[in-house]
Amino acid sequence: METKWETKRALITGAASGLGLALARRLLNEGTHLGLIDHNPEGLTAEYRETAGRFKTYALDVTEPGEVQKAVEDFAGQAGGIDILVNCAGITGRTGIKSHEVDFGDFNRVLGVNVLGSFNTFKAVAPWMLKQGAGRVLHVASIAGKDGNAGMLAYSAAKAAVIGMIKVQGKEYAESGILINGIAPAVIRTPILERQPEEQIRYMTDKIPMKRCGTLEEFVEAACYIISDQNSFSTGFTFDLSGGRALY
Repeated sequence: METKWETKRALITGAASGLGLALARRLLNEGTHLGLIDHNPEGLTAEYRETAGRFKTYALDVTEPGEVQKAVEDFAGQAGGIDILVNCAGITGRTGIKSHEVDFGDFNRVLGVNVLGSFNTFKAVAPWMLKQGAGRVLHVASIAGKDGNAGMLAYSAAKAAVIGMIKVQGKEYAESGILINGIAPAVIRTPILERQPEEQIRYMTDKIPMKRCGTLEEFVEAACYIISDQNSFSTGFTFDLSGGRALY
């Protein structure tokens, strides 16, 4: 079953950089109608200034349910519905430290963006998909949520929570026509990686049997399958994108 991307309406968070930006550019090239969410208005403006295609940008904090709900209602109202939700928004917080050194505020912010942000967007989008009787949701998790990365307590805990959410939602909506899955990348070459200490990057990369980082292109190819019509019998699953590191 070929996916007609030009008929799809997709909402992507974290769209101003990294994984979200790479996926948004692919879908725009395919003609998909996009709603692009990021906390960074300057990033959204800069990245999509010269871009052709049907899209609308929303500069907001995904941890604020009211802001998320307003953006979803605006986009879905204009587009006539939502077929795809991809939650790429995420932060690592301070890394390279042991658990007792983690700051309370930093811990809460990391969980807020990664977990609450994904929940807020899903909660706002789900009624539209239920009304249609169809939809695709992709929550971006991490190998850190499966395996744990020393020095990254908040991020590892947050992504583990996202994986738990994926499992629950997959079961709850399995008969509704809405497929909810995740993807767990290992180290992907994105701007967020450049902000990590070199020893932290080396620690993560050394754990990958392929001994290299993943690429944005590899992420986009995997993500496009998960949110496509071709994916018709996988839900509640977190797909591996870890170069052989994932054990489950």
